Amino acid sequence: MKLHKVSLAAAAAVALSLTASACGDDGGNGGAGDGEKITVGIKFDQPGIGLQTPDGKYTGFDVDVATYVAKELGYQPGDIEWKEAKSADRETLLQRGDVDFIAASYSITPERQEKVDFAGPYLLAHQDILVRADDNSITEPADLNDKKLCSVTGSTSAQNVKTELAPQAQLQEYGGYSECLTGLENQVIDAVTTDDSILAGYAAQAEFKGKFKLGGFKLSNENYGIGVEKGSELKNEINTALEKMVADGTWDKAVKANFGPANYKNEPAPKIGNIVS
Repeated sequence: MKLHKVSLAAAAAVALSLTASACGDDGGNGGAGDGEKITVGIKFDQPGIGLQTPDGKYTGFDVDVATYVAKELGYQPGDIEWKEAKSADRETLLQRGDVDFIAASYSITPERQEKVDFAGPYLLAHQDILVRADDNSITEPADLNDKKLCSVTGSTSAQNVKTELAPQAQLQEYGGYSECLTGLENQVIDAVTTDDSILAGYAAQAEFKGKFKLGGFKLSNENYGIGVEKGSELKNEINTALEKMVADGTWDKAVKANFGPANYKNEPAPKIGNIVS
């Protein structure tokens, strides 16, 4: 099981010893400069959240959060091995020890908490809709009746809207959210639904700038947490890192950088352990 974990105290000790003496003893504690790696699961296909770009780089809010956390654990960006964490695979990746932690729009739910532990939450998102910027016909969920509503195949988001809020909505299921946005842009569909953070991430992309707007409906509460193996000591260390990220302003900067172009009205940073139902 490839887990290279380092406590905050150990990381500080390593940094101190390197500063105090260029010929300090290499105690093999891991972390930056020791050639050890930390493996982090993220989404590879969600702009603004977790995206692998064509040039092999990784961008998005979850990437920024994970990079900050890893640094607080004693790892520099070059020490991070990024691993794709598809929604259906996240618990398995943690249980098998394939990753040290996962930051991948990973909502904390009672069912998932039975299998893995969560640090955080670090973002409170809501299910919402995205419409064209010039469309003023959808001002409340009921307006989705007789509208073409898009989500990805297998997602429960659109079905929830149709079942609970707009029974006459015409569901359109596409292979990915990028396809939904193309349909929205071309007026083939009227609205896209999923977490507002995911929608904002797509809408913030250069090719879509100014073309879409969020409905602001807050149809559900999605508490994003960082998943770790059940019983892992990393949970508390990651919580400490998240608290520091909020306190020093880095969290706010990451939100604005990744979601700002979509005019995403984010919730304030949640308090650690405060799960909004």
